[in-house]
Amino acid sequence: MVFTHVLVGLLVAVVAGGGAPSGPLLLAGAVGGLLPDLDMVAAHRRTLHFPVGYPAAAALAGLAWAATAAPAALLAAVLLAAAAVHSLMDPFGAGLELRPWNRDSQRAVYNHALGRWHRPRRVVYDGSPGDAALCVGLAAAAAALGGPAVRPTAVALAGFGVSYALVRRRLADLIPEEFQSLSPFLKHLLARGWRAIR
Repeated sequence: MVFTHVLVGLLVAVVAGGGAPSGPLLLAGAVGGLLPDLDMVAAHRRTLHFPVGYPAAAALAGLAWAATAAPAALLAAVLLAAAAVHSLMDPFGAGLELRPWNRDSQRAVYNHALGRWHRPRRVVYDGSPGDAALCVGLAAAAAALGGPAVRPTAVALAGFGVSYALVRRRLADLIPEEFQSLSPFLKHLLARGWRAIR
């Protein structure tokens, strides 16, 4: 749900910026929305997903901004808040499986504070029609609240999100059956690429 997560980050930035977010604030939101999924090449939804840690860190950064009005504190708060929403959204999706419509995985997000995995609620999953609809709704909200500075990016992300949803099942068919999720497949590709250039 990468496009959806980035749009959530943009929306966080728009709200934090009072409807007139700066470029750096929008970038912080987008990066924060994407940040947890950078663990796709490590232990996905465990290495960089912190459903307790990110909200706590975002709250601290928000308090620091309220006390100091330092721009860096606001950027940190937005980035961490976007990462927090991402980590809290994932349990409502599918598990770690490559083909979420098969409902094979019972692991959604690892909770380091509790020392256990949250089970997937399967409300909406990556590339599903629900994901596409959520993407469009978030883009509309970000464009309406953020105005001309946000509108082109929001529309583009919605377009990518809907296009991705249209080909999501076909993309899964391109990956060998031996890979149960995308993370080990990406690690396999990276390892092959590393061996090729050595």
